[in-house]
Amino acid sequence: MNQEAMRSIPKAEVLVEALPYMKAFSGKYFVIKYGGQAMVSSKLMESVVLDLILLKYIGVKPVLVHGGGKEVNLVMEKLGKKPNFVNGLRVTDDETMEIVEMVLMGKVNQHIVSLINRHGGTAVGLSGRDAGILQARRKEGPIIESDDGLETIDLGRVGEIIQVNPSLIHTVSDSGYIPVLSSIGA
Repeated sequence: MNQEAMRSIPKAEVLVEALPYMKAFSGKYFVIKYGGQAMVSSKLMESVVLDLILLKYIGVKPVLVHGGGKEVNLVMEKLGKKPNFVNGLRVTDDETMEIVEMVLMGKVNQHIVSLINRHGGTAVGLSGRDAGILQARRKEGPIIESDDGLETIDLGRVGEIIQVNPSLIHTVSDSGYIPVLSSIGA
């Protein structure tokens, strides 16, 4: 047996081992939360994108929901605005929310979509606001001790999801695209 055939055997074994999972999950939606360090490293970003494309090719319907907090912080600092966090939660006034929207819906979302498209996938960028995909309400801030006793911190426009309307996501995915969703709700 030649060397090329020998190298193909482990690859074939992996595919045979994966076949039951491919059958079980074909046609199913996978929602993948993407953020943190995986978004900072270009090598990790490329790896995530290639995995998304692979999932799509084997029949899974991936939906990528991304953050981008580190990128938001960088832009805020460039604009002279200091990021403010309480117990790990961003305090988001109206000006900060404009920056968050600009970074997540514009820069980060479009970068991910471009990366997927450049690597042979087809992606569409969406926001949780589009067609009311993510319905949210203001998140109650943490209670902290202050000189005046216990105080509830107002986080501003930080929200928590109360409902997901997936119809647009289904339409986009069923049309052959990978939905890339910024985590901003309506």
